[in-house]
Amino acid sequence: MKFEDIEIEEVDFGAMLEESFKKGESSNDLVEGKIVKISENDNQVLVDIGRKNEAIMFADQLKDANGDFMFEVGDNIYVVVTNARSEDRTVVSHELAKKKVALKEFIDGYDETHEYIIDGVVTKQNKGGYVVECDGLEFFMPRTHSYFGQKIDPIGQKIKAMIIKVDKARGSVAVSRKEIIDRESGKIEEIANKLLDEKLVVEGTIKSIASYGVFVDVGGVDGLVHYSQISHKGPVNPSKYYNIGDTVNVIAVDYDKKKRHLSLSIKDAHNDPWKAIGDVIRVGDTVSAKVSNIESYGVFVDLGEDLEAFLHVSEIAWDKNVKHPSDYLSAGQEIKVEIIEIDKEKKRLRVSMKSLLEKPIDAFALTCKNGDIVKGIVSSVTDFGAFIKLGAIEGLLHNQEISWDKSVTAKNTFKNGDEVEVKVIKIDKDAGKISLSKKALEDSPIKNFAATNKIGDIVTGTVKDKKDFGVFVALDDKVDALIRTEDLAPLVFDEIEKGQEIKAVIVFLDSNNDKIRVSVTRLERQEEKDAVALMNSKQDDSMTLGDALREQLKK
Repeated sequence: MKFEDIEIEEVDFGAMLEESFKKGESSNDLVEGKIVKISENDNQVLVDIGRKNEAIMFADQLKDANGDFMFEVGDNIYVVVTNARSEDRTVVSHELAKKKVALKEFIDGYDETHEYIIDGVVTKQNKGGYVVECDGLEFFMPRTHSYFGQKIDPIGQKIKAMIIKVDKARGSVAVSRKEIIDRESGKIEEIANKLLDEKLVVEGTIKSIASYGVFVDVGGVDGLVHYSQISHKGPVNPSKYYNIGDTVNVIAVDYDKKKRHLSLSIKDAHNDPWKAIGDVIRVGDTVSAKVSNIESYGVFVDLGEDLEAFLHVSEIAWDKNVKHPSDYLSAGQEIKVEIIEIDKEKKRLRVSMKSLLEKPIDAFALTCKNGDIVKGIVSSVTDFGAFIKLGAIEGLLHNQEISWDKSVTAKNTFKNGDEVEVKVIKIDKDAGKISLSKKALEDSPIKNFAATNKIGDIVTGTVKDKKDFGVFVALDDKVDALIRTEDLAPLVFDEIEKGQEIKAVIVFLDSNNDKIRVSVTRLERQEEKDAVALMNSKQDDSMTLGDALREQLKK
């Protein structure tokens, strides 16, 4: 029950209590009778209570916990006469009689000089108030002494109440929840004012834990520590930090007199580590930490001194394929981390675990160099190539480095888990990147072409593609050459079609960079040179230079 649910009324207590007794008193009489007949088959007992007809009662009321009868025909028994009737017979109850007898014994032994406080359960409701049961005894609680709000259903609720009046003549006992609450309210206000005035740090005991905070008992009064007031780390889940019964230091921060709410703080009872964070840790420091919470995007670690830091998933290991932090860390694990960011204004700390580990590329560079041939496993395939896992590091095999055939790509060649042999062509330690090549393990088609062809040779190619800057021709199945636009004359660019054969001369051949250029424009000059060379090779003294040229032109 929350204090804000309590209804407070100004009433004439004496008059209301008397009226409540009148409304709450039972018209049922406690009488002594004699058992006349017990019928197990009908579950009925006939009892002579001195009236014209015997009274009737359920037989189950005479049985013990084992189902055995505790009375026999002829035994005297106390019963309560009810207002109900069955076939012209009065209905009586031994169960009610036992409660009345017990209550009578309690009343007879009641000492007015003592204060009685009960822990009971609200079992019934009537116009005057409620019936509260405690240890088998039923007490009456006037409505004005219940402090139950209109929206509250009190039936079944456990309450603490004080006995305020005993009427021996009526056999009734009245109790008050209001009296207990008023006393506790006064006590709360007294303690709250003292704590607020003196700013005392006191020790309390955690009584209960909720999602929004913990309730702490300080000197018999409960106060709430909101989850945002637990730690300087920020809002936390109370159940992950405390158990019921734990002792904590708290300080009062507010008291709502109207709602009778005492607000406490655990974090304000301790020094704020962020005020002197620079004296505690600095960027670059290596510190011990304990994993406190694991999420898919990273890990929260406890640094002690009420400081918490965030370890992003990308800072756990150098492996870029970390799927989930839980694959590497577990809650409660002690780890070493490096401070990589301190944001005092936002009270945020970021740490790294991988920065304390040797970079995989450094370890790789100690054993491998450019030109080395290594084996690896395909870890992922992308549109631009494949990543090859080489121990603790990955290298990139770009599409253009897979094969001399440009139609070959990673996606139509590899799948995850394939083993592949590659050559290391570049190690960039600063960028942490390794470039690999598979085609470098084979002689390039242009290198093979260069073994039998040279600059100045005349070749014939088939047009494969046209670009603004020129035309690509295939010299064979594996070798392409470029004819720049300025090298096409006397051919006309717009008139050239795919599949057309073009005769040209090799003007550039770079086998290292796999580039060939040919020229149609230089073809005529080259043919003239060939004619001269041919003439000279014949060593024909009877033929003049002019004759040789004319003869060659005729051809």
